[in-house]
Amino acid sequence: MRFRLIIMMLGMSLSAVAQYPPQAGVSGSTAISANDSRFVAWANTCTLVRGWVDIADKSQGYTGFGAEADATGKKDGRILCMGDSGVATLTFVAPLFNGPGADFAVFENGFANPNDPEEAFLELAFVEVSSDGVNFVRFPASCLIDTPQIPGAGVYSNARKINNMAGKYIAGYGTPFDLEELKGIPELDVNNVTHIRIVDAIGSLGVNASLDKDGNKVNDPYPTPFITGGFDLDAVGGIHVKGQFPSSVGDVAQEQTITVAPNPAREHITVSLNENVAQAVVTLTDAAGRLVKQYDINHRILSINIGTLQSGVYFLTSRDEQGNKCTARFVKY
Repeated sequence: MRFRLIIMMLGMSLSAVAQYPPQAGVSGSTAISANDSRFVAWANTCTLVRGWVDIADKSQGYTGFGAEADATGKKDGRILCMGDSGVATLTFVAPLFNGPGADFAVFENGFANPNDPEEAFLELAFVEVSSDGVNFVRFPASCLIDTPQIPGAGVYSNARKINNMAGKYIAGYGTPFDLEELKGIPELDVNNVTHIRIVDAIGSLGVNASLDKDGNKVNDPYPTPFITGGFDLDAVGGIHVKGQFPSSVGDVAQEQTITVAPNPAREHITVSLNENVAQAVVTLTDAAGRLVKQYDINHRILSINIGTLQSGVYFLTSRDEQGNKCTARFVKY
C-alpha cells in the first residue's frame, strides 16, 4: 500500500511539472507561422455567442469589439474579442480531415515578453470539433500555470505549461491541433470535420474558473474588464481540407505584418512594418474603438510617444497602398 501511494504521489508530482512545447521562436516549438505554405484554406464563416466583459459582474454586459467577419479569412490582425465564456463556431469551404501531423491551427494575438523569449502575454481558449455541427468533442487541454491569478496586463505565461489550448502562441503563429488525438471517438468522424468551436477559458481562479482535462483551473489574464476582453480570435487556418491544395510560398510571403515593442510599455513604442510595405497609414485606437491619432508613414519604423495616454489596451492598424490591413494590440501601463 505504501509503495502504491508513493507511486501515485510521484505521478501527481510529475504531472504538475509537465513540460509541453515552448513559445514560438524557441527550439522545439510547434507554433506554425501564418505564412506557412501548409495552409490551404482559412475559415470562411464564423458565428459568435459573445461572452461577458466580466463574468463575475454581469452588469457590465457583453464584449463588443470586432465583428464575426474579423475571424474569417487569412490571419490579418483583425480580431474578434469573445469575452468571458464566449463561443465562436467556424466552418470551412469543405470539411477537414485527419492527415499527417497538425490538421488546423488557431491564431490569437498574444505578445512576447521582451525580456524572456519563453514567456508571453497569453489569453487561452478550448478547441472543439464536430462532424455534424451538433455533437462537439473537445481536445484534451492542459494548463499547469501555478502562479497567483494572472492580472489583465503586465504578467506573462510560459507556453511550456500549456497544451492543446488556443492562444498558446504569440501573434502571427498558430497553435496546431491534430485530429489524430480524437480518433476513435464514436460521435466524431475525424475525416469529415465540418465545424470548429472556440470556447473562451475564463481564466479566473475563483468560482467562475474554467477547468482543464485534469480539473486544473485555467489561469490566464482575469479580469479583463474591457469591451476587448476574453480570447481574441484572429483566424483559423486549415492544413488538411478536402479538395484544397497549397498555394505557392511566394504568394503567402507577401502578407503584411505589424509589430509593437516593447509591449506592455509606459512611455514609447516602436512600430515596425514588414519589408513589403513602402507606404502606409497607421491609426491608433483605444479599447472602445475611438480614434486617438493617425500617422502617414513612408518607412518601415515608427516611434510613438504614449506617455500621455491613459493606462489600458490600444490597437494599431496599418493600411498599405493596396488596401491591405493589419492590426496589433499593445498595453499602456
